[in-house]
Parts: sequence; C-alpha cells; structure tokens
Amino acid sequence: MQGITDDLWDWLSLDWFRYSTLHSFDWVYPLVLYALPVVPLLFLLKNTVRRNTRNKLDMALFEGRNRWQWSSLLRFLPTLVFILFTMLVLVALARPQRVNEQVELSAEGIDIVLVLDVSGSMELQDFKPNRLEAAKEVATNFINGRVQDRIGVVVFAGDAYSLSPLTTDYELLRESIGNISLKMIPNDGTAIGSALAVAINRLRDSNAKSKVIILISDGENTAGSLDPAMASRLAFGYNIKLYTIGIGKDGQVAYDVDEAGKTLYVDTKLDESSLRQIADIGQGHYFRADNKSGLQEVFANINRLEKTEIRESRFRDTRDYYQVYLKWALLLLLGWMLLKNTFITSVLED
Repeated sequence: MQGITDDLWDWLSLDWFRYSTLHSFDWVYPLVLYALPVVPLLFLLKNTVRRNTRNKLDMALFEGRNRWQWSSLLRFLPTLVFILFTMLVLVALARPQRVNEQVELSAEGIDIVLVLDVSGSMELQDFKPNRLEAAKEVATNFINGRVQDRIGVVVFAGDAYSLSPLTTDYELLRESIGNISLKMIPNDGTAIGSALAVAINRLRDSNAKSKVIILISDGENTAGSLDPAMASRLAFGYNIKLYTIGIGKDGQVAYDVDEAGKTLYVDTKLDESSLRQIADIGQGHYFRADNKSGLQEVFANINRLEKTEIRESRFRDTRDYYQVYLKWALLLLLGWMLLKNTFITSVLED
C-alpha cells in the first residue's frame, strides 16, 4: 500500500483509514461492518433515554440567558472517543486482510509437426475460398488451442521443406502459416513420403512424452524418392504417431473462372487407401474432411486424442491487518480513560 511501510510504527499512519485502503481489503467477516452505523445510534438513544428519565428538582431560578460557548461541546468528547473505540473494535473483528494468490501452470508438452500439402490441387474451391486457405485457418485455430506444446510446420508439393522448426513461439507459427501460398514450391506434385521424412527428421531427437505428425493432403503420392509406407515405418521406429487428414470432395469441383465468367470444374477423387495405410502403420488415425466444418471437427478430435496434461499450483499468501485497527482502538481507549478518570472530566463538565 502506498504511503505505508513495514516498520514498527507504520500502524500510526492515517492512510489506514483512507477509502481506497479499506476498499482494498478482503474481509473475513464482512457482516460485522454492518454494525458500524448502529454504534452512534445506540449512544444517541442512550443519552436521549437518560435525559428523559432524569429526576428533576422543583426549584425557582432567576430568569436569565446563558450565552452559548463552543467549549461546551467538549463535554461530548469522551463519548465521541468511546464511539470511535467501539467502531474500531468492530473493524478489527471483521478481520481485514489481503490475499496474494499466485497460480503457476506447468505442463509436459507434446511435440507436433503439421505437414501441409501446397500442391496445385489445393487450389480447388470445394472449401471456401479454397482447400489451402481453409486448411491454414483451421491449423491456426489448432495452434491457438495448444498449451506448452512445441509445434513445427512442413510444407510440400513436388518437394518438401521445413517452414518452421519445433517452437512454442505461437506468434511465429501463426505468421509462418499465414505466409503459406500456392506455388510457393516451384516443383508441383505430391511428395508425401519426402514430407514425412522431413517431419521425422525434426522429431527423431525429441525427448517429449508424445511425438505427433499431422499430415493434411488431398492427393496420392506422385513425387519424391521415398515411399510413404517406408516413411511411416521410420516414424513408428522413432515412436512418432501419425495422423492423416484427407481433404476434399469426390466428383466435380470448381477450380477457376474463365474469361467469360464461366466456372471451370475438374473431376477429383481422393486416394484414401494410401493415407489410411500411413496412419495405420504410424499407430494413429485417418480422418476424412470434405468441408470446412468437417476439417474443424477433425482437428478437435486430434486435440482430444493428444491432450497436454496441465498441472496447476496455487500459492496463497494471506496477511492480516486487524492488529492495526486494534492498536488504534486501544489508543482511543486509553484516551477515553484519561478523559473520564482525571481532572479533565471536571473541566469538560463545567
């Protein structure tokens, strides 16, 4: 608290009675505070009853006018001091305190590599605006839902490249995924085996409790020098789990608009057998997503399957401040006793 230090006499500071200070406390027994306005009312009622029931003497006095003096108010000083004493005792009984609670989150993260197909077929528009943009958006949302996991990104077409190493810098990952575009790899094709090899190379030396590759593709392996099944066996050997996602619809799918404004279509059919084989060998799962909501559901399922265990530790530092108000109350009690039991009382009553 500003203006108050932790030395021996800090309780004498008037800052303890500021509204901001009192408002900052946590009160263990807040109901006691409702009795504060009752205290002066009880004393007022007591004085009223005493004045109305006091015995009066029948005696004649000379008519005269007493001139009021401000010093006559001093006779109320002992009562005022005792009221303040009582109120401070109630404040102390309400037990003001401050609680400093710290929460520490710890997690043993998972290492995940997202492997994203950027070949020409990802330009098809059965997803809006196209397959690649939909995959990028859902992958970004997946990253946003992870905690303490290291995530890397691999992109592939006819060749495969590591776009981002394993990192917990999620802002960097979002930026990297946002920069992915069609034709960013000049050699077109679908080198699934090569892409898996690049991802495995990133994960093979990892000490994480779980290592995962998530492959998103819409085609069969048509490029690269490594067979996808062989790459899957390598992943199994390094204890890496493989999830594969087949993206796209079968049949006629829009892919462009000609100069006359006519929509152009192409016949497509997803080769699911290869992607399913990869997942089976890699001890993972194969998913099919033929629309954006389906793709989101796939990632939600993977999120549940590969859940990071988060441990929460809470530290509570509770400090009581009732002693401050109790000391002030004792100080006022001494003052009241001085006023009631010394010659000062006679002066105040004159």
